[in-house]
Amino acid sequence: MTTDTEDAAAASAPTLTVDELAARAGVTVRTIRFYSTRGLLPPPVIGPRRVGHYGQDHLSRLALIEELQHQGMTLAAIERYLEQLPADLSAHDLAIHRAVVASWAPDTVETLTRDDLDRRAGRRLGDEDVARLAAMDIVTPAGDGTLRCDAGMLRLGVQLLDVPLSLESVVASREVLVEHSRAAARELARLFRDEVAQRAAPDVRSLSAHMHPLVVQALLTAFQRSLKEALRDELDEATRTQDRPAP
Repeated sequence: MTTDTEDAAAASAPTLTVDELAARAGVTVRTIRFYSTRGLLPPPVIGPRRVGHYGQDHLSRLALIEELQHQGMTLAAIERYLEQLPADLSAHDLAIHRAVVASWAPDTVETLTRDDLDRRAGRRLGDEDVARLAAMDIVTPAGDGTLRCDAGMLRLGVQLLDVPLSLESVVASREVLVEHSRAAARELARLFRDEVAQRAAPDVRSLSAHMHPLVVQALLTAFQRSLKEALRDELDEATRTQDRPAP
């Protein structure tokens, strides 16, 4: 029997060639090699026949670089940002960093053709995939053959396409997250209201600019830990139920 740690290690093992990594990330092989020479990507694991293999951490790092570029950061600024991160960050940790960075930007809705959507997704999307993204409110048919796309949510939506959950469960999960995140946001806004009322307008803008990414990161970290505990409790309860003798 394998442990959770062994399962996680197996799932994150580098298995992608550079061509496969480029296709999944929606970039060119040349871009990957360029990032590697600049130290933005860790080197691949060299396998048989001297073939380099990449893993989920490379994908997550490429997604973070893409998000930083969307924020208007130059390559030099991105290099400085990545240099400040711990070298042993997992793919999950990098995804949290990307979520925090994405929170800095205003909502971005773009009009895309199907080919544009495929390029942004980093893979060919079938009609069923697009229907699932539409059910998640990530894409909306515009009526002229194009799609209105929530650019900030697209990568997450594409990742959810590979999760073995029914569409109903995914949509229900989204509704739960939206409902509770709005409630948390309202409570936090009330907590900060008195503090903001005592400040001048420039100070309020400065406080908002600093607090936004910090609150997002705190919420993500707290939710990550709470979800891990809840899933462990549910799994333990399911195991106990199976072990109980039949009446």
